[in-house]
Amino acid sequence: MKRVTGIGGVFLRVRDSKKLADWYRKHLGMPVKDGVTVFAWRGLENPKRTGHTVWALFPNDTKYFGRKKQVVMMNYRVKNLDKTLDALRKEGVKVDREVEESSYGKFGWIYDPEGNKIELWEPLRSYRSPEKQFPSA
Repeated sequence: MKRVTGIGGVFLRVRDSKKLADWYRKHLGMPVKDGVTVFAWRGLENPKRTGHTVWALFPNDTKYFGRKKQVVMMNYRVKNLDKTLDALRKEGVKVDREVEESSYGKFGWIYDPEGNKIELWEPLRSYRSPEKQFPSA
């Protein structure tokens, strides 16, 4: 059963955020401001609905990614975070105990078999993405 409904963000751990932001601006034309670019897009099935994917630079000493050697963290959208995390626990996936609620929605974290931290995000209803929402776990 599909649980992920889309990509919410791509996060990079970097040594020199200003230098890297300048490089991405110059060579890829990304409008990086304060280490962040937000890509807006429209839904395939309903082009009137819009969504966003965040691309962000994190400092090299961030603890947000977990392991120091992890340099990229993905953020995936899910329809129901609690049900998804419960199902993943039952399947033996390592799941952080912490769930964070903010003005953007609910966030939880899991780890793949290589120890990479992955962020799962249940957007607020008012911020639901336009991609097709798959049944939750």
